[in-house]
Amino acid sequence: MSTTNPAPSGFRLSRVPFWAQIVTGLVLGVLLGWLARSQNIHWLYSTLDQVGSIFIQLLKLAVAPLVFFAILVSITNLRKVNNAARLASRTLLWFMITSLIAVAIGLAIGLITNPGAGTGLTPKDGKAPQGSGSWIDFLTGIVPTDIITPFTELNVLQIVFMAAVAGIAALKLGEKAKPILTISEAVLELLQKALWWVIRLAPLGTIGLIGFAIADYGWDLIGKYATFTADVYVGCALVLFGVYPLLLATVAKVNPIQFFKGAWPAIQLAFVSRSSVGTMPVTQKVTERLGVPKEYASFAVPFGATTKMDGCAAIYPALAAIFIAQIFGVDLGVQDYLLIAFVSVVGSAATAGLTGATVMLTLTLSTLGLPLEGVGLLMAIDPILDMMRTATNVAGQIVAPLIVSARENILDRAAYDSASASPVDDYDRETPERQVKVPVAA
Repeated sequence: MSTTNPAPSGFRLSRVPFWAQIVTGLVLGVLLGWLARSQNIHWLYSTLDQVGSIFIQLLKLAVAPLVFFAILVSITNLRKVNNAARLASRTLLWFMITSLIAVAIGLAIGLITNPGAGTGLTPKDGKAPQGSGSWIDFLTGIVPTDIITPFTELNVLQIVFMAAVAGIAALKLGEKAKPILTISEAVLELLQKALWWVIRLAPLGTIGLIGFAIADYGWDLIGKYATFTADVYVGCALVLFGVYPLLLATVAKVNPIQFFKGAWPAIQLAFVSRSSVGTMPVTQKVTERLGVPKEYASFAVPFGATTKMDGCAAIYPALAAIFIAQIFGVDLGVQDYLLIAFVSVVGSAATAGLTGATVMLTLTLSTLGLPLEGVGLLMAIDPILDMMRTATNVAGQIVAPLIVSARENILDRAAYDSASASPVDDYDRETPERQVKVPVAA
Protein backbone atom coordinates (compact mmCIF):
# COMPACT_ATOMS: atom_id res chain seq x y z
CA MET A 1 0.00 0.00 0.00
CA SER A 2 1.40 3.35 -0.99
CA THR A 3 0.64 6.70 0.52
CA THR A 4 0.87 10.12 -1.03
CA ASN A 5 2.96 12.69 0.75
CA PRO A 6 1.13 16.04 0.54
CA ALA A 7 4.31 17.94 1.35
CA PRO A 8 5.81 19.93 -1.53
CA SER A 9 8.83 18.41 -3.30
CA GLY A 10 10.74 21.66 -3.24
CA PHE A 11 11.26 24.68 -1.06
CA ARG A 12 10.79 28.05 -2.71
CA LEU A 13 13.23 30.78 -1.75
CA SER A 14 10.37 33.29 -1.73
CA ARG A 15 8.53 31.46 1.06
CA VAL A 16 9.83 34.05 3.51
CA PRO A 17 8.13 37.37 2.62
CA PHE A 18 10.46 39.82 0.92
CA TRP A 19 9.76 42.55 3.48
CA ALA A 20 10.78 40.15 6.26
CA GLN A 21 14.01 39.37 4.42
CA ILE A 22 14.81 43.08 4.16
CA VAL A 23 14.04 43.70 7.84
CA THR A 24 16.24 40.76 8.80
CA GLY A 25 19.01 42.23 6.65
CA LEU A 26 18.63 45.60 8.36
CA VAL A 27 18.91 44.05 11.84
CA LEU A 28 21.88 41.87 10.90
CA GLY A 29 23.57 44.83 9.19
CA VAL A 30 23.29 47.00 12.30
CA LEU A 31 24.59 44.22 14.55
CA LEU A 32 27.51 43.30 12.27
CA GLY A 33 28.38 46.96 11.68
CA TRP A 34 28.41 47.65 15.41
CA LEU A 35 30.53 44.52 16.00
CA ALA A 36 33.03 45.49 13.29
CA ARG A 37 33.42 48.99 14.71
CA SER A 38 33.43 48.21 18.44
CA GLN A 39 35.79 45.23 18.13
CA ASN A 40 37.87 46.74 15.29
CA ILE A 41 37.38 43.67 13.07
CA HIS A 42 38.98 44.72 9.79
CA TRP A 43 37.98 41.69 7.74
CA LEU A 44 34.31 42.12 8.70
CA TYR A 45 34.50 45.83 7.88
CA SER A 46 35.97 45.03 4.47
CA THR A 47 33.44 42.27 3.80
CA LEU A 48 30.48 44.50 4.57
CA ASP A 49 31.91 47.15 2.27
CA GLN A 50 32.39 44.66 -0.57
CA VAL A 51 28.93 43.11 -0.22
CA GLY A 52 27.21 46.49 -0.27
CA SER A 53 29.38 47.80 -3.12
CA ILE A 54 28.75 44.74 -5.31
CA PHE A 55 24.99 45.04 -4.80
CA ILE A 56 24.99 48.72 -5.82
CA GLN A 57 27.28 47.95 -8.76
CA LEU A 58 24.88 45.26 -9.98
CA LEU A 59 22.03 47.76 -9.83
CA LYS A 60 24.06 50.36 -11.71
CA LEU A 61 25.06 47.80 -14.33
CA ALA A 62 21.53 47.75 -15.73
CA VAL A 63 20.80 51.46 -15.31
CA ALA A 64 21.92 52.81 -18.70
CA PRO A 65 20.17 50.28 -20.99
CA LEU A 66 17.19 50.02 -18.65
CA VAL A 67 16.56 53.77 -18.69
CA PHE A 68 16.97 53.98 -22.48
CA PHE A 69 14.61 51.15 -23.37
CA ALA A 70 12.13 51.95 -20.57
CA ILE A 71 11.75 55.55 -21.74
CA LEU A 72 11.62 54.57 -25.43
CA VAL A 73 9.00 51.87 -24.88
CA SER A 74 7.01 54.01 -22.44
CA ILE A 75 6.68 56.85 -24.95
CA THR A 76 5.56 54.50 -27.72
CA ASN A 77 3.09 52.85 -25.32
CA LEU A 78 1.29 56.17 -25.04
CA ARG A 79 -0.16 55.51 -28.49
CA LYS A 80 -2.33 52.85 -26.82
CA VAL A 81 -3.73 55.34 -24.30
CA ASN A 82 -6.58 57.76 -24.92
CA ASN A 83 -5.71 61.41 -24.21
CA ALA A 84 -1.99 60.57 -23.99
CA ALA A 85 -0.92 64.21 -24.18
CA ARG A 86 -3.36 65.12 -21.43
CA LEU A 87 -2.09 62.31 -19.19
CA ALA A 88 1.55 63.31 -19.78
CA SER A 89 0.87 66.97 -18.99
CA ARG A 90 -1.16 66.12 -15.89
CA THR A 91 1.61 63.82 -14.69
CA LEU A 92 4.17 66.61 -15.05
CA LEU A 93 1.81 69.03 -13.31
CA TRP A 94 1.46 66.78 -10.25
CA PHE A 95 5.20 66.20 -10.21
CA MET A 96 5.61 69.96 -9.92
CA ILE A 97 2.84 70.41 -7.32
CA THR A 98 4.22 67.78 -4.96
CA SER A 99 7.77 69.10 -5.45
CA LEU A 100 6.64 72.59 -4.43
CA ILE A 101 4.95 71.20 -1.32
CA ALA A 102 8.07 69.18 -0.45
CA VAL A 103 10.48 72.09 -0.86
CA ALA A 104 8.18 74.32 1.22
CA ILE A 105 8.28 71.75 4.03
CA GLY A 106 12.08 71.55 3.78
CA LEU A 107 12.45 75.32 3.97
CA ALA A 108 10.04 75.58 6.90
CA ILE A 109 11.86 72.93 8.91
CA GLY A 110 15.24 74.51 8.15
CA LEU A 111 14.09 77.98 9.22
CA ILE A 112 12.60 76.62 12.44
CA THR A 113 15.49 74.37 13.53
CA ASN A 114 18.60 76.23 12.21
CA PRO A 115 20.46 72.97 11.39
CA GLY A 116 23.83 74.69 10.89
CA ALA A 117 23.91 76.31 14.32
CA GLY A 118 25.94 74.76 17.14
CA THR A 119 27.48 71.96 15.05
CA GLY A 120 31.09 72.95 15.71
CA LEU A 121 31.73 72.75 11.96
CA THR A 122 33.56 75.58 10.18
CA PRO A 123 34.13 76.47 6.51
CA LYS A 124 37.58 74.84 6.83
CA ASP A 125 35.90 71.47 7.32
CA GLY A 126 34.45 71.57 3.80
CA LYS A 127 36.01 71.14 0.41
CA ALA A 128 34.74 71.69 -3.10
CA PRO A 129 33.46 68.60 -4.95
CA GLN A 130 35.33 67.25 -7.96
CA GLY A 131 32.25 67.72 -10.12
CA SER A 132 29.52 70.30 -9.83
CA GLY A 133 26.34 71.36 -11.54
CA SER A 134 25.36 74.70 -13.04
CA TRP A 135 22.49 75.87 -15.20
CA ILE A 136 24.78 76.10 -18.23
CA ASP A 137 26.06 72.57 -17.62
CA PHE A 138 22.52 71.37 -17.01
CA LEU A 139 21.08 72.87 -20.20
CA THR A 140 24.00 72.15 -22.51
CA GLY A 141 24.63 68.76 -20.94
CA ILE A 142 21.24 67.40 -22.00
CA VAL A 143 22.41 66.91 -25.60
CA PRO A 144 25.20 64.31 -25.91
CA THR A 145 28.20 64.74 -28.20
CA ASP A 146 27.96 61.10 -29.28
CA ILE A 147 25.74 58.08 -28.60
CA ILE A 148 28.34 56.00 -26.73
CA THR A 149 29.68 58.29 -24.00
CA PRO A 150 26.36 58.72 -22.09
CA PHE A 151 26.26 54.94 -21.61
CA THR A 152 29.91 54.53 -20.63
CA GLU A 153 29.86 57.52 -18.26
CA LEU A 154 26.32 56.79 -17.05
CA ASN A 155 24.94 60.24 -17.89
CA VAL A 156 21.28 59.41 -17.29
CA LEU A 157 20.00 62.82 -18.37
CA GLN A 158 21.55 62.40 -21.83
CA ILE A 159 20.28 58.82 -22.03
CA VAL A 160 16.76 60.06 -21.29
CA PHE A 161 17.13 62.69 -24.02
CA MET A 162 18.20 60.11 -26.62
CA ALA A 163 15.47 57.69 -25.59
CA ALA A 164 12.82 60.42 -25.79
CA VAL A 165 13.98 61.41 -29.28
CA ALA A 166 13.98 57.77 -30.40
CA GLY A 167 10.54 57.18 -28.90
CA ILE A 168 8.99 60.23 -30.56
CA ALA A 169 10.61 59.28 -33.87
CA ALA A 170 9.18 55.78 -33.58
CA LEU A 171 5.72 57.21 -33.00
CA LYS A 172 6.06 59.35 -36.13
CA LEU A 173 7.24 56.40 -38.24
CA GLY A 174 4.27 54.28 -37.25
CA GLU A 175 4.28 50.74 -38.71
CA LYS A 176 7.78 51.14 -40.14
CA ALA A 177 9.16 51.28 -36.59
CA LYS A 178 7.34 48.14 -35.44
CA PRO A 179 10.40 45.81 -35.75
CA ILE A 180 12.48 48.20 -33.64
CA LEU A 181 9.75 48.44 -31.02
CA THR A 182 9.43 44.64 -30.87
CA ILE A 183 13.15 44.30 -30.26
CA SER A 184 13.10 47.14 -27.71
CA GLU A 185 10.25 45.55 -25.76
CA ALA A 186 12.07 42.20 -25.76
CA VAL A 187 15.31 43.80 -24.54
CA LEU A 188 13.41 45.67 -21.82
CA GLU A 189 11.82 42.42 -20.64
CA LEU A 190 15.26 40.80 -20.57
CA LEU A 191 16.76 43.65 -18.55
CA GLN A 192 13.87 43.65 -16.09
CA LYS A 193 14.17 39.89 -15.66
CA ALA A 194 17.88 40.21 -14.89
CA LEU A 195 17.24 43.12 -12.53
CA TRP A 196 14.66 41.06 -10.64
CA TRP A 197 17.45 38.61 -9.84
CA VAL A 198 19.53 41.48 -8.48
CA ILE A 199 16.56 42.73 -6.47
CA ARG A 200 16.29 39.28 -4.92
CA LEU A 201 19.78 39.90 -3.50
CA ALA A 202 18.57 43.03 -1.69
CA PRO A 203 18.53 41.36 1.76
CA LEU A 204 22.25 40.56 1.37
CA GLY A 205 22.89 44.02 -0.03
CA THR A 206 21.09 45.46 3.00
CA ILE A 207 23.45 43.69 5.38
CA GLY A 208 26.46 45.11 3.57
CA LEU A 209 25.18 48.65 3.05
CA ILE A 210 23.76 49.19 6.54
CA GLY A 211 26.58 47.30 8.22
CA PHE A 212 29.27 49.32 6.46
CA ALA A 213 27.47 52.59 7.24
CA ILE A 214 27.45 51.76 10.95
CA ALA A 215 31.02 50.44 10.93
CA ASP A 216 32.42 53.36 8.95
CA TYR A 217 30.51 56.32 10.36
CA GLY A 218 29.43 55.17 13.79
CA TRP A 219 27.29 57.40 15.93
CA ASP A 220 29.93 60.08 16.58
CA LEU A 221 29.67 61.51 13.07
CA ILE A 222 25.90 61.51 13.20
CA GLY A 223 26.11 63.48 16.44
CA LYS A 224 27.73 66.44 14.65
CA TYR A 225 24.92 66.44 12.10
CA ALA A 226 22.16 65.46 14.50
CA THR A 227 19.83 68.38 13.76
CA PHE A 228 20.40 68.24 10.01
CA THR A 229 19.94 64.45 9.89
CA ALA A 230 16.76 64.70 11.96
CA ASP A 231 15.50 67.51 9.72
CA VAL A 232 15.95 65.44 6.57
CA TYR A 233 14.24 62.40 8.08
CA VAL A 234 11.40 64.43 9.60
CA GLY A 235 10.88 66.39 6.38
CA CYS A 236 10.78 63.25 4.27
CA ALA A 237 8.51 61.55 6.79
CA LEU A 238 6.08 64.48 6.69
CA VAL A 239 5.87 64.21 2.91
CA LEU A 240 5.80 60.41 2.85
CA PHE A 241 3.34 59.84 5.69
CA GLY A 242 1.53 63.18 5.69
CA VAL A 243 1.36 64.93 2.32
CA TYR A 244 1.01 61.86 0.12
CA PRO A 245 -1.76 60.20 2.19
CA LEU A 246 -3.59 63.53 2.39
CA LEU A 247 -3.46 63.98 -1.39
CA LEU A 248 -4.58 60.41 -1.95
CA ALA A 249 -7.51 60.81 0.43
CA THR A 250 -8.68 64.25 -0.74
CA VAL A 251 -7.71 64.39 -4.42
CA ALA A 252 -7.68 60.74 -5.54
CA LYS A 253 -10.31 59.78 -2.95
CA VAL A 254 -8.72 56.43 -2.12
CA ASN A 255 -7.70 54.80 1.16
CA PRO A 256 -4.13 55.91 2.04
CA ILE A 257 -3.55 52.84 4.20
CA GLN A 258 -4.15 50.65 1.17
CA PHE A 259 -1.50 52.66 -0.68
CA PHE A 260 1.15 51.72 1.86
CA LYS A 261 0.06 48.07 1.78
CA GLY A 262 0.61 47.98 -1.95
CA ALA A 263 3.57 50.36 -2.31
CA TRP A 264 5.65 49.32 0.69
CA PRO A 265 7.87 46.78 -1.16
CA ALA A 266 9.09 49.52 -3.53
CA ILE A 267 9.53 52.07 -0.72
CA GLN A 268 11.44 49.51 1.34
CA LEU A 269 13.74 48.53 -1.53
CA ALA A 270 14.38 52.19 -2.34
CA PHE A 271 15.44 52.82 1.26
CA VAL A 272 18.02 50.03 1.03
CA SER A 273 19.28 50.44 -2.55
CA ARG A 274 19.29 54.28 -2.62
CA SER A 275 18.44 54.10 -6.33
CA SER A 276 15.16 55.14 -7.91
CA VAL A 277 16.16 53.59 -11.24
CA GLY A 278 17.29 50.36 -9.58
CA THR A 279 13.93 50.14 -7.84
CA MET A 280 11.99 50.98 -11.03
CA PRO A 281 10.82 47.41 -11.90
CA VAL A 282 9.29 47.03 -8.43
CA THR A 283 7.89 50.57 -8.55
CA GLN A 284 6.15 49.89 -11.86
CA LYS A 285 4.84 46.55 -10.62
CA VAL A 286 3.26 48.00 -7.48
CA THR A 287 1.87 50.96 -9.45
CA GLU A 288 0.09 48.58 -11.80
CA ARG A 289 -1.13 46.42 -8.90
CA LEU A 290 -2.59 49.55 -7.31
CA GLY A 291 -4.87 49.94 -10.32
CA VAL A 292 -2.96 52.27 -12.66
CA PRO A 293 -3.35 51.07 -16.29
CA LYS A 294 -0.22 49.28 -17.49
CA GLU A 295 0.16 51.45 -20.61
CA TYR A 296 0.11 54.63 -18.54
CA ALA A 297 2.22 53.21 -15.69
CA SER A 298 4.90 52.14 -18.19
CA PHE A 299 5.24 55.82 -19.11
CA ALA A 300 4.73 57.54 -15.75
CA VAL A 301 7.06 55.36 -13.65
CA PRO A 302 10.21 55.54 -15.86
CA PHE A 303 9.51 59.25 -16.35
CA GLY A 304 9.24 59.70 -12.60
CA ALA A 305 12.28 57.54 -11.80
CA THR A 306 14.46 60.01 -13.72
CA THR A 307 12.75 63.31 -12.89
CA LYS A 308 10.53 62.98 -9.79
CA MET A 309 12.71 63.48 -6.69
CA ASP A 310 10.86 65.03 -3.76
CA GLY A 311 13.45 63.75 -1.30
CA CYS A 312 16.70 64.39 -3.21
CA ALA A 313 15.65 67.43 -5.24
CA ALA A 314 13.25 69.30 -2.94
CA ILE A 315 13.54 68.60 0.79
CA TYR A 316 17.28 67.88 0.86
CA PRO A 317 18.66 70.84 -1.15
CA ALA A 318 16.38 73.24 0.74
CA LEU A 319 17.69 72.06 4.10
CA ALA A 320 21.27 71.74 2.82
CA ALA A 321 21.28 75.31 1.48
CA ILE A 322 20.17 76.66 4.87
CA PHE A 323 22.68 74.43 6.69
CA ILE A 324 25.62 75.52 4.50
CA ALA A 325 24.59 79.20 4.57
CA GLN A 326 24.63 79.12 8.37
CA ILE A 327 28.04 77.40 8.49
CA PHE A 328 29.53 80.01 6.13
CA GLY A 329 27.71 82.93 7.77
CA VAL A 330 25.63 83.87 4.71
CA ASP A 331 22.19 85.38 5.24
CA LEU A 332 19.49 84.12 2.88
CA GLY A 333 16.59 86.34 1.88
CA VAL A 334 13.11 85.72 0.51
CA GLN A 335 14.41 85.79 -3.06
CA ASP A 336 16.89 83.05 -2.19
CA TYR A 337 14.14 80.80 -0.85
CA LEU A 338 12.14 81.40 -4.03
CA LEU A 339 15.22 80.42 -6.06
CA ILE A 340 15.52 77.20 -4.07
CA ALA A 341 11.90 76.38 -4.90
CA PHE A 342 12.49 77.16 -8.57
CA VAL A 343 15.59 74.97 -8.76
CA SER A 344 13.78 72.11 -7.01
CA VAL A 345 10.92 72.10 -9.52
CA VAL A 346 12.89 72.71 -12.72
CA GLY A 347 16.22 71.04 -12.01
CA SER A 348 15.14 67.77 -10.39
CA ALA A 349 16.06 65.82 -13.53
CA ALA A 350 19.70 66.50 -12.64
CA THR A 351 19.48 63.91 -9.83
CA ALA A 352 19.07 61.24 -12.52
CA GLY A 353 17.61 58.57 -10.23
CA LEU A 354 20.99 57.40 -8.99
CA THR A 355 22.39 57.21 -5.49
CA GLY A 356 23.29 60.58 -4.06
CA ALA A 357 22.17 64.12 -4.91
CA THR A 358 25.48 65.97 -5.31
CA VAL A 359 24.66 67.41 -8.74
CA MET A 360 21.35 68.79 -7.53
CA LEU A 361 22.99 70.24 -4.41
CA THR A 362 25.77 71.94 -6.36
CA LEU A 363 23.20 73.27 -8.83
CA THR A 364 21.26 74.81 -5.93
CA LEU A 365 24.37 76.26 -4.27
CA SER A 366 25.72 77.76 -7.49
CA THR A 367 22.34 79.36 -8.20
CA LEU A 368 22.32 80.94 -4.74
CA GLY A 369 26.00 81.93 -4.90
CA LEU A 370 26.88 79.79 -1.88
CA PRO A 371 30.37 78.23 -1.58
CA LEU A 372 30.57 74.80 -3.20
CA GLU A 373 32.97 73.81 -0.43
CA GLY A 374 29.82 73.32 1.62
CA VAL A 375 29.14 70.12 -0.30
CA GLY A 376 32.17 68.57 1.36
CA LEU A 377 30.55 69.10 4.75
CA LEU A 378 27.68 66.80 3.79
CA MET A 379 29.41 64.07 1.82
CA ALA A 380 30.35 61.98 4.84
CA ILE A 381 26.78 61.81 6.11
CA ASP A 382 25.17 61.53 2.66
CA PRO A 383 24.62 57.73 2.48
CA ILE A 384 22.61 57.80 5.70
CA LEU A 385 20.47 60.67 4.43
CA ASP A 386 20.10 59.18 0.96
CA MET A 387 18.17 56.16 2.22
CA MET A 388 15.23 58.21 3.44
CA ARG A 389 15.42 60.62 0.51
CA THR A 390 15.18 57.81 -2.04
CA ALA A 391 12.29 56.13 -0.23
CA THR A 392 10.42 59.45 -0.45
CA ASN A 393 11.33 59.81 -4.12
CA VAL A 394 9.90 56.41 -5.02
CA ALA A 395 6.72 56.92 -3.01
CA GLY A 396 6.11 60.16 -4.93
CA GLN A 397 6.71 58.34 -8.21
CA ILE A 398 3.80 56.05 -7.33
CA VAL A 399 1.50 58.70 -5.86
CA ALA A 400 1.52 61.01 -8.89
CA PRO A 401 0.22 58.44 -11.43
CA LEU A 402 -2.32 57.26 -8.86
CA ILE A 403 -3.69 60.79 -8.53
CA VAL A 404 -3.74 61.35 -12.28
CA SER A 405 -5.43 57.99 -12.91
CA ALA A 406 -8.06 58.69 -10.27
CA ARG A 407 -8.84 62.16 -11.60
CA GLU A 408 -9.02 60.87 -15.19
CA ASN A 409 -11.30 57.99 -14.11
CA ILE A 410 -8.96 55.30 -15.40
CA LEU A 411 -7.92 53.94 -11.98
CA ASP A 412 -9.05 50.38 -11.27
CA ARG A 413 -10.33 51.00 -7.77
CA ALA A 414 -11.12 47.33 -7.17
CA ALA A 415 -7.48 46.46 -7.90
CA TYR A 416 -6.35 49.32 -5.64
CA ASP A 417 -8.49 48.10 -2.74
CA SER A 418 -7.22 44.53 -3.06
CA ALA A 419 -3.50 45.22 -3.58
CA SER A 420 -1.54 44.07 -0.57
CA ALA A 421 0.83 41.23 -1.42
CA SER A 422 4.45 41.92 -2.28
CA PRO A 423 5.06 42.03 -6.05
CA VAL A 424 8.57 40.74 -5.41
CA ASP A 425 7.08 37.59 -3.90
CA ASP A 426 4.30 37.33 -6.48
CA TYR A 427 6.69 37.76 -9.41
CA ASP A 428 7.82 34.17 -8.83
CA ARG A 429 4.25 32.91 -8.66
CA GLU A 430 2.89 34.41 -11.87
CA THR A 431 4.17 31.67 -14.20
CA PRO A 432 5.64 28.22 -13.49
CA GLU A 433 8.93 29.08 -15.17
CA ARG A 434 9.39 31.99 -12.75
CA GLN A 435 9.43 29.70 -9.72
CA VAL A 436 12.79 29.29 -8.01
CA LYS A 437 13.08 25.96 -6.23
CA VAL A 438 15.73 24.26 -4.20
CA PRO A 439 15.53 20.44 -4.34
CA VAL A 440 14.90 18.69 -1.05
CA ALA A 441 16.74 15.44 -0.41
CA ALA A 442 14.55 12.36 -0.34
